[in-house]
Amino acid sequence: MELKPQDLLVLLKVAANPRQRWTYAALGQALSMSPSEVHASVKRAVASGLAVSSGRGDWSPVRPALLDFALHGVRYVWPAVLGPVKRGVPTSFGAEPLSDAITAVPGEAPVWAHIGGSAKGPILSPLYRSVPFAALRDPTLHRLLALQDALRSGRARERSLAADYLANELRTADAPG
Repeated sequence: MELKPQDLLVLLKVAANPRQRWTYAALGQALSMSPSEVHASVKRAVASGLAVSSGRGDWSPVRPALLDFALHGVRYVWPAVLGPVKRGVPTSFGAEPLSDAITAVPGEAPVWAHIGGSAKGPILSPLYRSVPFAALRDPTLHRLLALQDALRSGRARERSLAADYLANELRTADAPG
């Protein structure tokens, strides 16, 4: 069973909100996906070892495996593609927390193309088509996705900082898994 980019989106959403109990329908609504797409994502994540399931519909990400995959695999499996400058939602070093650590020339930081975006920059292909919408509704998820994009597309310094931030985010003390 081959992983798909939306599987990482589902895993990061749950990791971003560890205290919330998610139904497939609620996750689907939060991520602009159908409940069946979310269910299929969870099945693939469990099959790949990125999540564990109790068999009763309860499941959770395996944070060490998710971190390992995010740091070392994602950029090779789903490489980032940069495009022309457009308006969009800041990502990578254009979004927090990296935007606080890296100074960028206006218009240099990548964005996910989105009509309601607050920034202009080279567009970066999101992991999944609904990423900009989901990120705008959940600041913690936005942070995780932006860090993942820095790992997918960034230069060495950006990737190093993103790896440290992401490791810290995914190793939260109150997080299960």
